Amino acid sequence: AGAAMTFSAQKCGVCFQPPSIILIYRDNRQEKTRQRIMPIRNFSKFSDCSRAAEELKNNPRHKAYLEGVSLRQLQKLYSLLRGHLKGQSLAESLQKFQQEETIDPEEDMNKLDDKELAKRKSIMDELFEKNRKKKDDPTFVYNVEVEFPQDEQLESCGWDVESDEEI
Repeated sequence: AGAAMTFSAQKCGVCFQPPSIILIYRDNRQEKTRQRIMPIRNFSKFSDCSRAAEELKNNPRHKAYLEGVSLRQLQKLYSLLRGHLKGQSLAESLQKFQQEETIDPEEDMNKLDDKELAKRKSIMDELFEKNRKKKDDPTFVYNVEVEFPQDEQLESCGWDVESDEEI
């Protein structure tokens, strides 16, 4: 593993007035908790939140601080700001973001364009990571074995049955 992160993000939020993203982070070298305010410029209610989030995350001045903040978290903050600029209440913006971030199991993903598909994949990846048990989780169990009940009648499939018929 490379060098330990100098900064570890603790909380990230958005401020509407003046528009900025605020990061509470720990400076691991000095062992101090600090706040960093990153002004948001050239962002309007028509701006693309994904693009804005990527630009901020890759901005050389902020990159090291934002290492521990996911792109999705930044997108969410930008979408709350965009909602605010459109005159939505915070609750409305949060609900709208929630709707956009939910995977609809009925949706046919074959019909999505690449951008939308990539968005769904990153939502699923994030959900997977959030729910995944890691080795250092208190509830992590290695090598789980599950007994399946034997007394229930096993259903057989049509293609399971051996036959000598020619096909």
